[in-house]
Order: sequence, then C-alpha cells, then structure tokens
Amino acid sequence: MSKQLILALSKGRILDETLPLLADAGIAPAENLSKSRKLLFDTNLPDVKLVVIRATDVPTYVQLGAADLGVAGKDVLLEHGAEGLYEPLDLEIAKCKLMTAGIDGARPARARRRVATKFVNVARRYYAEQGIQAEVIKLYGAMELAPLMNLADEIVDIVDTGNTLRANGMSPRELIAPISTRLVVNKAAMTMKHSRLKPLIARLAEAVERRRPRAASAAG
Repeated sequence: MSKQLILALSKGRILDETLPLLADAGIAPAENLSKSRKLLFDTNLPDVKLVVIRATDVPTYVQLGAADLGVAGKDVLLEHGAEGLYEPLDLEIAKCKLMTAGIDGARPARARRRVATKFVNVARRYYAEQGIQAEVIKLYGAMELAPLMNLADEIVDIVDTGNTLRANGMSPRELIAPISTRLVVNKAAMTMKHSRLKPLIARLAEAVERRRPRAASAAG
C-alpha cells in the first residue's frame, strides 16, 4: 500500500478557489501550480501529493484508486456518477446553480421539448422526473446559442451571475440543483488509509468552518 496520499484537484475556477482553502488547512504545494507544466506536485506535507487534472476526470481518478481523494463540483458528480466514492465534505466554494433556461417570454411545450446541454445524464433524469419527453442534444459550449438558433427549446447549464443569459435575451427557469465543490474519497482508501485520511479531512473541515464568518461578512 502506498504511503502517499494523492489529492486530485480540478483545473480552472475550482482550482483558484481550492488553493486558498488548502492554505487555510495548512496544505501548500511545493511550487507555483500556475507557472509549472507539471501535473503532479509535492506539498509541505511529506505524505501528501497533488495532481491537477480536468474537472470531469476527478471522479474517475478517485473511483479507480489512482487518487485517494479529490475535489470536484457537484455538477460533475451528478453527471458522471459517484459510485465507489464517499462525499464527506462540502467545501462551500465555487457555488452556483444548475438550472434550465430559455428565451424570455417563450413557453416550451409541456409534454415534449428539445434541450441542449453538456449535462446529458442530469437532463434526462430531470425531465423524466417532470414527466416531460425530452430530446437531449449534447453540446460542449455556448449553450445560449442553441435556443437563439432554434436548435433547442431550452438549455440546462450552470448559472452563476446570469449575465450571459441576460445578454442573450434569456433567463433562468427551473432550479435542478444547487452546486458547490465537494471533497470525495475513494471507498477502499477510506478503509485502508483511514488513519491518515481522517486527519486530512478534519483539517479541511476546520478550514471550511473558519471561512464561514468571512464568507458571510463578504456576502453581507
């Protein structure tokens, strides 16, 4: 059994918000992640390494045991599944909403509609639960263009400020799920490396707790 603990981090916005949280938990990469082409990094903790990968790959690395634990958005976990994972901690960063959205004033058919999204599995489950027959069209970006070009009746996408929707004459409709970033842990690692994972998870939980008053103050 490896003596190292591997923590998989998601690239992009989540990484920018994860690094200060890790610092609050006393975990720091040994070098500047943004200035290095490396993907695997040592930290100030001799038994902890960081791997920086695409957000959609984090669950796979953790599920299959290449990483012991990871940081992933709830949207990714909902879309790709969380089998083989524990989700012990909401890190309370990169918060947003997964929603349906459409052109202002347009009313899609109740029984059947075309939906553009990269969250194909989430969309199929959601519309099935609503009793709506949905033709789901997978796109990888610029979701707002699909209704404007008559490719879809509405979209399922992440909504943060809503500025992009408004700029394109669209607005959010139904909330599918609130989204934040979660800590996930490989189930086998949780058993076999429990004595080392537990203190690391506790460090992160304490950091989340300490940051809450700051977050509330900033929001106010």
